[in-house]
Amino acid sequence: MKNTTHYGQSLFRQKFCSISAFILLALAQAFVASNSFANEPDSNEFSTAVNALSAKGFKAKSKAIATLMDVTDPRTITVMRAIREGKLYYRKQDKRIVIADKTNSDYIIVDAITNEALGSSPKRKLKKISSNNRLRRELGRAIARLSLSNPDANVRLSAINEINKKLTDKSIALLRAAQSTETNADVLAAIQMGLALADLDGSDKTARLAAINTLRDNLRNETKQRLIAIVAKDDQGQYREADKDIRQAAQAALKTINGKLEFYHFIETAFFGLSLGSVLLLIAIGLAITFGVMGVINMAHGELMMIGAYTTYLVQAAMPNYIDYSLLVAIPAAFVIAGLLGIAIERGVIRHLYGRPLETLLATFGISLILQQLVLTTISAQNVIVSNPSWMSGSLQLNPALSITYNRLFIVIFSILVFVGLLLILKKTALGLHVRAVSQNRTMARAMGIKTDWVDAMTFGLGSGVAGIAGVALSQLTNVGPNMGQSYIIDSFMVVVFGGVGNLWGTLVGALSLGVANKFLEPWAGTVLAKILVLVFIILFIQKRPRGLFPQKGRAAEH
Repeated sequence: MKNTTHYGQSLFRQKFCSISAFILLALAQAFVASNSFANEPDSNEFSTAVNALSAKGFKAKSKAIATLMDVTDPRTITVMRAIREGKLYYRKQDKRIVIADKTNSDYIIVDAITNEALGSSPKRKLKKISSNNRLRRELGRAIARLSLSNPDANVRLSAINEINKKLTDKSIALLRAAQSTETNADVLAAIQMGLALADLDGSDKTARLAAINTLRDNLRNETKQRLIAIVAKDDQGQYREADKDIRQAAQAALKTINGKLEFYHFIETAFFGLSLGSVLLLIAIGLAITFGVMGVINMAHGELMMIGAYTTYLVQAAMPNYIDYSLLVAIPAAFVIAGLLGIAIERGVIRHLYGRPLETLLATFGISLILQQLVLTTISAQNVIVSNPSWMSGSLQLNPALSITYNRLFIVIFSILVFVGLLLILKKTALGLHVRAVSQNRTMARAMGIKTDWVDAMTFGLGSGVAGIAGVALSQLTNVGPNMGQSYIIDSFMVVVFGGVGNLWGTLVGALSLGVANKFLEPWAGTVLAKILVLVFIILFIQKRPRGLFPQKGRAAEH
């Protein structure tokens, strides 16, 4: 009996232990699951807020954006960017919110909530979720706040700059929190600027003076406008800022900022002048060679440049998927095509007109008209657009007041490389030696056995090829058209005459000088009057120095 009772008790204990273990395991799983759910964002709240974006009223959309900000879901920033960029739609058939990217005539759509790829859809089956300016500003600030934790410093900097446009108590708190963890110097400076702007509105005089001292080196426009507001007067002529010390500090800061802005404006204008001078250098340097060696006034030189620009256009049309590499093909192609065309012009026309400059001028002018008509007939009567490679797009932002566009920067560098290359050709090669000999004394060069006819053809071809390269460079700054050469031919002759006929160093100095002078005169004289003033200056200068800055020796000096 005892054994039976003992056996029953053991069996009961085993069952009790098993049930207890099962209950404890279930409780543990429930606890883990509850914690995991607590740590995950509320997907239902996120999807509800996203669906609310399809409401007709902008107030409802604004409320939905505020809700999305509180959900703290990683998908939020993607949805906000989509609606701000005009890519958020809903399908008419089921009201499903999607992100759509246009490809050809259809749209590739992705579910905005689940990120599920939904294939393609025609436009008529989608309805765009619209936004207005106010909503886009709200989205910009919301995206900025969400971007503060991005690992990319440029993204964080952009976010800080967006927040600084409209500071609120909440955004100021975000800036203070970000300040303690930020390590990038540029981002930290932007945060300090925002906090200083916030302190300007405070009542603590010491903090306001410290804020003005912080902002005195800041060149952003919003900083300047805030300081101007401090020293401004109302309609009754009274200062809006009652504290004299604050006004004086703001005036001193404005003086410092304005001085720096004027300096950087001077640098920017000088750079634009150098870029214009670089274009003039590329155009005029080929003309200087032919004019100096052969004494030929080539009125078709601008059209040879135009041929180079159209060569760039055709190369890009032939390789549309490789725009970034198109210039590497276009530069040698333009040089060869324009050079061969120049040799053909010299052999076919100009060699029969040596010693008759007026007839040469008329003949080359006729050739320029023929080349223009050739382009009009074979390509297009309208201007065409040549794309910039990605590495020449955009600008180098040195500070808020000074940026340098990459296309102009590369053209300045490119023009110097072409100049150096031509100098090496003329100084270090047999062709250069013959060119210099013929330019100084054609009769003696012929007597020494130099084939002057061959030198003339090669020289004209070299100058024409450089003109083609100039067209490649110019195509990156402006539209390409049949008449583009006429806009620069007079300027190039001015450069050659001013610098000294046939002298490359004179062409360099003349081109850069005229380019910079034009850009400094344009702001107060206008584009047309600036050119007139430069022309008058050159006329007066030639009266004093008929052979230019660097006169050529030998035969060129005798003409």
